[in-house]
Amino acid sequence: MGTWISPVEPEDLPADRPAQVLTGIVTVPGAVTSACLHATALGLYEVFVNGARVGDEELTPGSTNYDETLYAQSYDVTPLLRSGENRIDIVLSDGWYRGRTGSEQRQNAWGTITAALAQLEYSTVSGKSYVFATDETWTCCPSPIVRADLMTGQTTDFSAMVAAALPVRVGLVRPPVPTRSPAPPVRRVEELAPMSVTPIAPDVSIVDFGQNIAGWARLTDVGPPGSETTLEFGEHLDGTGNLTTAHLDTHTPQGEHIPCHQIDRVIAGTGEEVFEPRHTVHGFRYARITHPGRNLGPGSVTAIVVHSDLPRTGWFACSDERLNRLHEAAVWTFRGNAVDVPTDCPTRERLGWTGDFQVFAPTAALLFDIDGFARKWLQAVRDDQYDDGSLAMYSPDSNRMKHSDHPARVGGGSAGWGDAAVALPWTLYRHYADRDIFETSWPSMRAWVEFALRTARERRHPSRTGTPAPHEQYLWDGSFHFGEWLEPKTGSSADVDVAEAFRALLAADQGEVGTAYLYRSTSMLANIADVLGRKDDAAHYRAVAQRVRAAWHTEYFDGHRGRTASDTQASYVRAIDFGVIPDHFVPRAADRLAELIAQAGDHLATGFLSTGSLLPVLADTGHGDLAYTLLTQTGVPSWLEMLNRGGTTFWENWDGVDGDVALGSLNHYSKGAAMRFLYSHVVGLRQSPASAGWREFVVAPVPGGGLTHASATLHTVQGVIEAAWTRTDDDLTLTVTVPEGASATALLPGAPPKPLPPGTTTLSSRP
Repeated sequence: MGTWISPVEPEDLPADRPAQVLTGIVTVPGAVTSACLHATALGLYEVFVNGARVGDEELTPGSTNYDETLYAQSYDVTPLLRSGENRIDIVLSDGWYRGRTGSEQRQNAWGTITAALAQLEYSTVSGKSYVFATDETWTCCPSPIVRADLMTGQTTDFSAMVAAALPVRVGLVRPPVPTRSPAPPVRRVEELAPMSVTPIAPDVSIVDFGQNIAGWARLTDVGPPGSETTLEFGEHLDGTGNLTTAHLDTHTPQGEHIPCHQIDRVIAGTGEEVFEPRHTVHGFRYARITHPGRNLGPGSVTAIVVHSDLPRTGWFACSDERLNRLHEAAVWTFRGNAVDVPTDCPTRERLGWTGDFQVFAPTAALLFDIDGFARKWLQAVRDDQYDDGSLAMYSPDSNRMKHSDHPARVGGGSAGWGDAAVALPWTLYRHYADRDIFETSWPSMRAWVEFALRTARERRHPSRTGTPAPHEQYLWDGSFHFGEWLEPKTGSSADVDVAEAFRALLAADQGEVGTAYLYRSTSMLANIADVLGRKDDAAHYRAVAQRVRAAWHTEYFDGHRGRTASDTQASYVRAIDFGVIPDHFVPRAADRLAELIAQAGDHLATGFLSTGSLLPVLADTGHGDLAYTLLTQTGVPSWLEMLNRGGTTFWENWDGVDGDVALGSLNHYSKGAAMRFLYSHVVGLRQSPASAGWREFVVAPVPGGGLTHASATLHTVQGVIEAAWTRTDDDLTLTVTVPEGASATALLPGAPPKPLPPGTTTLSSRP
C-alpha cells in the first residue's frame, strides 16, 4: 500500500478535536473498467470519491489493539471514478484510537497522532492497470466536523469557512501491517421513527424513539442559516419528563466524579443540510433537542440503529407475550452492545469486558451468527494477554495494562472473567463445529489455565493459616476475583458507598467461585485437547481437573448436609452446572437451592456469573415449575420487573429504575443470558454433549408456566432446525424439522425417546 499520512495539527491538542480531511487528486487516463480502494486508519475514517461516500461500512477500521492488530477495508469504487481528474477525500477523526474510552474517558489510549493509509488500484479500457496511494502529494485541512468523539459526540458546522490546504505529514507512525477482519462490519442496520415528540420548554423537545439502542440520530431540519441545534442522548427521563444521564456518571473509589454526556451539535449553513453524525455513536432511547426559533416535527428526526451487521439465527415465540418481550429485550440488548466489540454498555464504558461476553456468548450464539464477531474479539484478548498468562479485564484494553504495573491489572486474572479465553472458543466450536478456533487459541487458553493453576499453588487467601493441607494447592483463592458480582442486595443500589464496596471486594475470599471456574476451564481444556488430538495434554488436564474438583469438594462442600460453604443460590447453581459435586449429591443440593429461593419469596438471588444457568439447573433437577415461577416473577429482583418498569433492554442492576430514579446502565446484557432457557427448555432444543455444529440434538420441552404453545427456529451450520409444541388439556403435540445430515431425538414428558428422521415429524404425548 502507500505511505501513512497524518494531518497537520497543533502541538497542544485541545480535549475536543476536529476531524480532518486528507485529500489526494488522481488523474485517470481513460474510462475505468474496474477500481478497488483499500483503506485503513489510526483513528476513524470515511472515504469520499468525487464527493460520493464510499461503501456502507461505519466506524471503520474498528476497535483493535492498534499496536498489535489493525484491519483494512476494501471498496469497489468503479462507478465513482471517471476519466480525468478525480478527488479522494479521507475524513479522519480520533475514533477508538485517540478518542475518549472507558468510564474515566481517557484519551490517547493508543497514540497521539492519527493517520490514514490508502491505495487505489484501477484499470482502464486500454487494458492497463494503475496504482494511486497516499503519499506526500496529499493535502490536509480541518473538516466541517469541528468536534468528533465516539463517546461525547460530534459537532458539525456547515457554515464554517473552508481552510487553506496544507501538505500532509508523512511516516510519523509505525503501526502493524493491516489484515482483514473476520467480523462483519458495523453498518446502519435499521431506522426508528419517533414514538413521540414532547415540548418541555420553549424550543426544547424530548423525542422518545421507544427502544433503547446504539446509534445516532439523523436530523433533516437543521434550522435557518447560522442557527445551532443541540441533541443530547440518554436512556431515561426523570420525574419531570426531562432527560437525565446522572445514573451513567462514574464515581471512582478515589472520590472523582466523571459525568457522562452524549451531545451532538449542528450549525446550519444554508439550512438545507442533513445532519447525520457518523464519527460518534450513542446509547439512547431519548433525545433532548434544543431547536431555537422553530417547532420540531416528528418527521425531521430519525434514530439510526448502528451495530455490527450480525446475521440473525434464532427466533422464539410462545403464548405468553411477556416472555416474547423478554426475548426481544435480549435481542435488543445484544444489538446495542455489539458495536464492533462485545461491550458491557453502549454509554458509560463501552468496554469489551471478558466476563460479560463469557456469560452471554452461549445465548448470543442462539440469536445471531457471532462466529466472526467473536473471533475478532478473541484476537484482541490474545493481544492483551500478559506474559504470565493472565488477561486484561476487557479487550481491546485501552488502559494498556499489559504494559503497566497499575493495581487494576489484577482484575484480568479474575475467575469468570479471564476464563473467557477458554469458554468462548468452546462456545464457538459447539455452535459452528470449526476446530480452527482451538488451533488459533490453544497457546492462549493453555497459558490462562496454567496461570490459574500456578496462582492456586503459590498464593493463599490471608484467612487460611498454618501448614497447607495437600488439597490446598488446587484452591484458587489467593488472588483477586470479582466473585459472583452484583448479587441482589437489600436496599437500593443507590445506597452503595463506592470506596467501601471496593475495599470489601479486594478483601473478600472468593475461593469457592475461583476454584469452581478453575475446574471448569481445566476440564474444557482437556476436552479441547481431545478435539485437537493432543492426547497427552488431554490426559494431563483431565487428571488435574479431577484434583481441583476434589479440592473444591473438600473445602467448600459439606456432603453430610448437602451444603456449600457459602450456602447461596449462586453457589448451588454453579456447583451443579459445573459438576463440581458428585452426581449423588445433586438432588440434595438442588433441593437446598429451591429452599433458598422459597426463603427469598420465590425470587432469585444469583448474581452476574450464575443467573444465566439458574433456570436450566432448576429444570434439570426436577424443579421445572420453580424455574417458570422465577421466569414469570415480578418485583425486584426479576426479569419481568425490568419490563414492567419501562425497560426495553436488560439492566445492569435489578433495581435499575427505582421510581423516577435510574441506577446504573439500562442496557447491559449479562442478565439476558438466562434467555437461552427459552430455547433449551421451554422449546427444548439442546445440542447433545458430544456434538458440534448441531449435528446431534434432542428436543426435550419442559412445559410449564401456563404456556399453551412455544416454538423456536435456529439457523445452524447443519441447516435450519425448527421445533414447536402445543398443549391442549393433557395432550402435548410436538413438530420438529431436522436438517439433512443431522440426527435428533424427541424426549417428550412421559414418553420413551423417539429418534427423528430428516424432514418434519409430528408426534404427541400425554405429560
